[in-house]
Amino acid sequence: MFARPLLAAAFTVTLAFAVPAAAQQPIVIKFSHVVAENTPKGQGALKFKELAEKKLPGKVQVQVFPNSQLFGDAKELEALLLGDVQLIAPSLSKFDRYTKKIQLFDLPFLFDDVEAVDRFQSSAKGQELLNSIKGRGLQGLAYWHNGMKQLSTNRDKLERPEDVKGLKFRIQASDVLEAQFRALGANPQKMAFSEVYQALQTGVVDGQENTWSNIYSQKFYEVQKTIAETNHGVIDYMVVTNAKWWDGLPPDVRKGLAEAMAEATAYANKLAGDLNEADRKRIAEAGKARIQKLTKDDVAAWRKAMEPVWKKFEGDIGRDLIDAALKSNK
Repeated sequence: MFARPLLAAAFTVTLAFAVPAAAQQPIVIKFSHVVAENTPKGQGALKFKELAEKKLPGKVQVQVFPNSQLFGDAKELEALLLGDVQLIAPSLSKFDRYTKKIQLFDLPFLFDDVEAVDRFQSSAKGQELLNSIKGRGLQGLAYWHNGMKQLSTNRDKLERPEDVKGLKFRIQASDVLEAQFRALGANPQKMAFSEVYQALQTGVVDGQENTWSNIYSQKFYEVQKTIAETNHGVIDYMVVTNAKWWDGLPPDVRKGLAEAMAEATAYANKLAGDLNEADRKRIAEAGKARIQKLTKDDVAAWRKAMEPVWKKFEGDIGRDLIDAALKSNK
């Protein structure tokens, strides 16, 4: 006659212990990106995981998915907004549909070098851009460097703008980059990053623009004849999260993640410089693609050919932002 109350009591005790245990489950943070682990972004993501789990033991579990394992670069922003992942680090070009101001980073020959990029991104104007997409459900957390862009083709000559006239170039989905190649008389082709190697190999496109580390890690140098050292633009990333998810985190978790992100950013950005320099040497040593150095006159010719792009997008970007970026050059 006492069995039923005792059983109920036992169940209540069990339930009482089960609730705190469930509450202590770590917050799972999926960090998805589209490049290899041996790139600055790949290593930065792993460093963030290490730091976040160290700062918040038992509170967070960071899972990193490189090489488009979860989502390609055409789908990752949508996945973030849907809550399927919590962190992504797309190229800055991907954000032009959310705010035209970020098109600034695609303007050709705006920054003299990565140090200038860094100075601008650390400035008040640069930091404002991280928050400029919050109204669209996205919160920027940090800028991660990839590096300065070089131009490559399957042709023997690549010194002046006329050398690319009529050629097909893979570009990221960006109106500015499309206008850049149109200004050169070339044919831009929007294409996912994961498809570029095969497209170069089969001749679907003749060339592409990328950093030394991406050209090396994705083996683009194996299927291109010439890489011109143009440094004509920058490929950087914005580490971004779902704004609602971020704001809903417990304050101590958000603080710990922000600290881990700041440290991972410093690590990734230093690595980007070191890796680009090392990968440039590796490409040269491989002897498959010739690295074409440009004279000052060559660079001046490229700059002049791309001038119309600035005029076309100045209204959308804002002259104040362009001037702030130019001031970062020394």
